[in-house]
Amino acid sequence: MFYFITLLTLILTLLQSFGQAVPLTSCNDEYCVMSRAELTPLEIQLELGPQLCGSSYIFGPDDPRWPQRVIRFQEYMAPQFTVWVQIGCEDDISTVVQYAYQNGIPFYTVNRAYGLPKSQGKFRGMAIDVQRLTDVVVDRERQIARVSAGTGTQDLIDTLWEEGYVTVTGASSCAGIVGQALGAGHGRYKTRYGLMLDNMVRLNVVLGNGTTLVVSDDSHEDLFWAMKGAGHNFGVVTSYEMKIYPHEEDTWYFRNYVFTQDKLEPFFETLNKVVARNGSQPVEMDVDFGHYEFNPLFSDTDVILYWTFNYAGPQIDAEKYLAPFDAIGPINITDGTVPYPDMPLASRNGNLDSTCAKGFAKKASTVGLQVYNTSACRQVYDLFDARLKEYPELRPASFVLFEGYSNQAVKAIDPATSAFPHRHDYVNQITTITHVPDPSLDAPAMQLAHDIRKLFIDGQPDRLPSAHVVYAFGDEPLEQVYGYEPWRLEKLWALKAIYDPTNQFAYHVPLIPLE
Repeated sequence: MFYFITLLTLILTLLQSFGQAVPLTSCNDEYCVMSRAELTPLEIQLELGPQLCGSSYIFGPDDPRWPQRVIRFQEYMAPQFTVWVQIGCEDDISTVVQYAYQNGIPFYTVNRAYGLPKSQGKFRGMAIDVQRLTDVVVDRERQIARVSAGTGTQDLIDTLWEEGYVTVTGASSCAGIVGQALGAGHGRYKTRYGLMLDNMVRLNVVLGNGTTLVVSDDSHEDLFWAMKGAGHNFGVVTSYEMKIYPHEEDTWYFRNYVFTQDKLEPFFETLNKVVARNGSQPVEMDVDFGHYEFNPLFSDTDVILYWTFNYAGPQIDAEKYLAPFDAIGPINITDGTVPYPDMPLASRNGNLDSTCAKGFAKKASTVGLQVYNTSACRQVYDLFDARLKEYPELRPASFVLFEGYSNQAVKAIDPATSAFPHRHDYVNQITTITHVPDPSLDAPAMQLAHDIRKLFIDGQPDRLPSAHVVYAFGDEPLEQVYGYEPWRLEKLWALKAIYDPTNQFAYHVPLIPLE
């Protein structure tokens, strides 16, 4: 009953507050906000510009900067921007949000533009670009870092390393820090210190009406709970404090393998036995990940299997885990010892690698796994290989990706302490079927992503499907993303009614989808 009343109350609030995507907030300067939602970039510049600091800029589609700003990781159902606000000072974010709210202008925060879900396609309005806000300030006494909204993964890794510290970040160097942390934050050092969201200490948040809040365990703790796993639905994080740790290893060892398809079964059997260990992966084997891909360097006909192991320590200690993979018979091995900041580049997850490429249309699917089901992995390989041969336009940048981590630190934290519900997913599986934007390829690409997801789900019949919000495509049931326990969605909807009653944040796997 509480579930029904909470949802009904929120729906009535939303219906009273806005029509579709544009909130009916008030009338200003004798104009109803609905009549001001189509203000031109010049009009916005003249009205809003004088309220901003000297390093913030406002421009529209006719500006020469526009093409480079709007290019995105996901060009399928991408958000449609009508005006661009380049933020130069953190305090300007609340000013811009308040202006947009008062004038009925939908807004969408942009950092590194790596959002994936198709729900972004419902957006049309103002971009609030925070990419220039990249300050990272280390507090050695408290062992925290204050991270600005536009900070990228490699920015944070490099800055902390120079100060003698590390923290949990995503495995890929190209994505923004804040967006990952709000969704969960999987990556290196997760094995020791938990998820990125487990290391958040305090958030500076701007709500949808421009109100600023400090959010932590001691201030608006209910919102802090929601921000840790569903934060894209509640506000703009302008900066936040996170835990940092003195780095223990000066260098890491990596080994990258390439296998042909005939080695697939022995590879995954060895991976389950030697490394994955049903969620008990050795902590020092910090992360391993790999994917099926078409790579003409190794085969101009068949999809290959690429895999990288990232070991926090010297090569000699890693050998006991990696020797069994050498014995399988890879067609290529690349390895080396590098300082920790070079690990994304060494493992093919750097800023210039194909996994970070922008400008492509992507059809995606994702499933959380506990083990590598060898039969399902074979079925997926055969399907992926066959479809890429049928549609060669999908070959250049499509992947079936697996991410494996040691999960002890993640499982040690009570799942009820955050909105993130998937602490017992030991492997993140993400499929991106990628092509140059072309409507004729949308249907076959989408079908392939869906078919792959079904095979992985069928391969673990005793588990309910799960989808981490950062990897979700936006076509999953909400329970699959935000948790099957009824209390989770009930609590999130109740908090949505308090902190975002007009549903300003409705474009990234939203709790209240727009029609």
